Formats: sequence, structure tokens, C-alpha cells
Amino acid sequence: MTVVVKLGGSLAAAGTLASWLAVVIEHGGGRVVVVPGGGAFADAVREAQRRDGFSDLAAHRMAVLAMEQYAWMLFDLAPMLVPCASLPEMRAALGDGSVALWLPSRMVLADPRIAGNWQVTSDSIAAWLARRLEAQHLVLVKSASAPPAAAVELAALGYVDPAFPAYAEAALCPVCFCGPRETACLAAALALR
Repeated sequence: MTVVVKLGGSLAAAGTLASWLAVVIEHGGGRVVVVPGGGAFADAVREAQRRDGFSDLAAHRMAVLAMEQYAWMLFDLAPMLVPCASLPEMRAALGDGSVALWLPSRMVLADPRIAGNWQVTSDSIAAWLARRLEAQHLVLVKSASAPPAAAVELAALGYVDPAFPAYAEAALCPVCFCGPRETACLAAALALR
């Protein structure tokens, strides 16, 4: 079983990142591919775009690199994660019983079908990867709890990006949202066989 777990960038600011990493490491060996959010690194891109006026395409590329910066921070905090830039690397890490940590820039920036704007953020990119990996489960871990609503409604509320409903549908797997103090929800999702 492969589970894609997106660890939101906001978890670092909320001070809860360490507890989420602990659950992933304890329960995710051989099954989990971690997708990094963008967090403060992506926020810096948004601020720079407002200030300097560069295009959405440039901002998208920079935001994907922000996800990669967050990934390297995650690796420093949890060096047992295995950084991976390709599907074969992820599959090898999982085959070794490890937790794979995705470095997304190579794969995402090589796919022209992914819209190069703010309609697509790390949430949709996580669903895109879940489809590529034929994952059995997609878990989005955020610093805010998801209201009980369909993906389209969550996008309208700004909980996920506007493109997420289509990417989630294409992923062909169940999607689970974990919010504050819901580490048990993640542990339960990872315990599924």
C-alpha cells in the first residue's frame, strides 16, 4: 500500500510539525511518500510577486522550489526520511522499508499539463503525485481542521486550492484531511492495509 502524505507548510508555524513527523516515521515505513508544503517559503514568493510584479508562471515555478526548500528542512529535522526526486527513487525507498520524501521540482516543472499559476498549490500537486504513484490513500495534514464538506466546497472556502477537486478526483483514491491534534487520524490512515 502506498500513502501520499502532504505535510502542510503551516505546521511549522503552528509548532506541530515535530509531532506529525513522528507519526509518519513511526507508522509510515515502506508505505509513505511525504509531499512537502510550501509554508513560509511559498509565502515569501507571494509577497515578492506582490512587490515586484513578476508573472504567475514565474511565481508557480518559485513556489514549487519553495516546496523543495521545505522538503530539505523536513529532512534536516528527520534525517531518516529518504529524499527522492523521481518515481523509481520513491519506489526504491519504499521497497527498502523507508519513508520517501519527495523533492518535487524535477517532476512538476517537467509536466506542462500542470497549470503554472496559484490555482495549483501543494495540495493539488500532492493529488497529482498520488495519481502517478497509483496510491491507495492521500492524506493532507494542515494546521486547520477541514469542515465536513466535499472537495469543491473546500476549494470554495479556500481550505484547498481551486484545482484540487479535479486533481483529487483524478487520483482515484480516498482523501483524508487531518487538522490540529488529529495525529490519531493520520496514524489510523497509515495503519490501513
